[in-house]
Amino acid sequence: MTDMSAIAPGSEDELAEVVRSATGPLWIKGGGTRGVVSPGTPVTTRGLSGITLYEPGALTLVAAAGTPMAEIETALAAEGQRLPFEPMDHRRLMGTAGDPTLGGVMAGNISGPRRIQSGAARDFALGVRFVDGTGQVIKNGGRVMKNVTGYDLVKLMCGAHGTLGVLTEVALKVLPIPETTQTLLLHGLTPRAAVQAMAAAMGTPYEVSGAAFYDGTVMLRLEGFEASVRYRLKRLQAALARFGADSTLCAGVDQWQAVRDVTAFAGAAGDVWRVSCRPSEGPELAERAGARAVIFDWAGGLLWLLCDAGDDLRARLGPYDGHATRLRFDGGAVPRFQPQAPAIDRLSAGLRQRFDPRGILNAGLMGGHG
Repeated sequence: MTDMSAIAPGSEDELAEVVRSATGPLWIKGGGTRGVVSPGTPVTTRGLSGITLYEPGALTLVAAAGTPMAEIETALAAEGQRLPFEPMDHRRLMGTAGDPTLGGVMAGNISGPRRIQSGAARDFALGVRFVDGTGQVIKNGGRVMKNVTGYDLVKLMCGAHGTLGVLTEVALKVLPIPETTQTLLLHGLTPRAAVQAMAAAMGTPYEVSGAAFYDGTVMLRLEGFEASVRYRLKRLQAALARFGADSTLCAGVDQWQAVRDVTAFAGAAGDVWRVSCRPSEGPELAERAGARAVIFDWAGGLLWLLCDAGDDLRARLGPYDGHATRLRFDGGAVPRFQPQAPAIDRLSAGLRQRFDPRGILNAGLMGGHG
C-alpha cells in the first residue's frame, strides 16, 4: 500500500484507538526511508510531530516520534548541539524518498560511526512513551537525565522495530558540537593490517571517535578543541607509524557522512548486507563473503557488504559471533533479519506476548508472529 492509504493518527489517543480497534496486522512506519515492509494495514506516525521540550542547558530534548530528523538536527544546530549517536540517513543507499523520523531512528536503534566512542542511539534515550499492542499508553523513563527510572524498558523499545509497541514520544540526551573535526588517513593497507591499525588507534588515549576502512584507506576521526585535536593527531600519527602506511590529514565531516550513509553502494546493483561481528573476525568474514565491495566501520566491528542479488550471505559466512541483516534487496527468500537462537527466540516470544499479545504490530518482521 502507498502512503495515501496509510492511517495517520494525529494524536497519541487516536493512535491508541487505532491499535485497540485493529482486527488484523498493522504495519507501523515512520518516514518509510529504510524500505522495511510488513504485512497489514499501514499506520504512519508522521502525524505525531513536533519538539515538545528542548532545554539546551540541560542537554535534553523531547519530541514526538513522527518528528522529522531534519527538524531536530536544525533545532540542535542552532544551539551548537547535536545527536551524539550520528544516525544514518538511508535514503541514498535504499533509493527511497520521505523524511527519516525520530521514532524510526529509535525503533531501529540507528547508530553511526561515532558509536564506538559515544554509544548507540538507545544509550541516549532518557524516556519513551509508546502504545503497546493492546492500545495501552505506556510511559517509561524520564525527560531529564536525573530521572531514568525504568531505563531498561527504554532500551528495550530501541531496536524492537515497532514489534513491541508504537513509539509516540522520545526524550533524548544531546551533546555539544565539537569545535574541530580532523581525520587521519592511512593509505595502502590490507584489510587485516587496517583492522590491526584501527584496534591500535582505539587502544590509545587520543579519543578516536570514528574508525573506518574502505578501498585501501583507514579513516581515524578526532574531535574537540582545536589545540587538543592538533596535539592528539600528532601523537596518534606517531603511534601508528609502525604500520608503515603513508598518512595524510583531512578536515571536515563530508567523508564521515559518506561512511555513515554507505553512499559508496548507492545506485550499485546487488544486495547490501550489514554484518555485526568481532572486529578481529572482520577480515576473515569479508574474505568468506566474496562480496563485490566491503566497508569496515566501528573499527572493523561493522561490515557493509555489496553482494550479488539473492546471495545467501549467512550460509556463506557460516558460524561466527555476530549477525547479518539483509538491508537492501529486491525479492528472494532470504529473510531480512538473522534468525534467532532458540533461547533468544523464546525470550523474544515472551516479550511479544507481554506487549503485543495479539501479534499485530509489524507481524513477522523479526520472527515470531506472522
